[in-house]
Amino acid sequence: MILNCIAVDDEPLALGLVCNFIEQTPFLHLAGRFSSGVKALEMIHEQQIDLLFLDIQMPDLTGIQMARMLDRQPGNNAPRVIFTTAFNNFAIEGYKVDALDYLLKPFNYEEFLTAANKAMAYAELLKPALAAAGQPAEHDEEYIFLKVEYQLVRIATRDIVYIEGLKDYAKVYLEGNPKPILTLITLKALEQKLSAKMFMRVHRSYIVSLDKVNSVTKSSLNLGGLSITVGEQYKEAFGAYLSKWM
Repeated sequence: MILNCIAVDDEPLALGLVCNFIEQTPFLHLAGRFSSGVKALEMIHEQQIDLLFLDIQMPDLTGIQMARMLDRQPGNNAPRVIFTTAFNNFAIEGYKVDALDYLLKPFNYEEFLTAANKAMAYAELLKPALAAAGQPAEHDEEYIFLKVEYQLVRIATRDIVYIEGLKDYAKVYLEGNPKPILTLITLKALEQKLSAKMFMRVHRSYIVSLDKVNSVTKSSLNLGGLSITVGEQYKEAFGAYLSKWM
């Protein structure tokens, strides 16, 4: 699951630091950066934003004022807020607007990541409620972020054909790309990132894109000329999938 984030701070150095931390975090996507709360509100009204890293003391609109405005947003679909501030006397105000966390400047990446993990835990808890209400619980299915060498690379999930696990690494095979992407992540961790509606783990070493499957038998599947035998512990789930072909 990927959280769509924006960062708001009128101090360029502080804004740059938060944006850098967001881009280092695989489950966060930086959708925008703003030195003005007013400009940030425009983006929030135009697209779905999950998380807002928000400075408190800003000239045109304070972070507290902005959080109050978001709290009154119709449909209660406002982004959750993590405050970033150099002053510790706003904690009570932050509590009143139901902020997820309160990062006191200067903060390091470990502190940032702790706050980001709180946001992810909240989003995971919220998903079943959104699904029950008929709202889309996931817009993270479109992309995942993978560590490739010394950078995070955004991968469109619709392009993934299959993934092969190699202990702590994985080879991601993309449609139209003969050379796989080698990424530092276990197959189990990748399985948790991917939508169960779109992908299935069928073997200790393989995850496949269900849309790319060409043919199936009781114990194997074929995609793009590759035949994969279904592992024993995955046969029950595969059998349920197989019944849709009958």
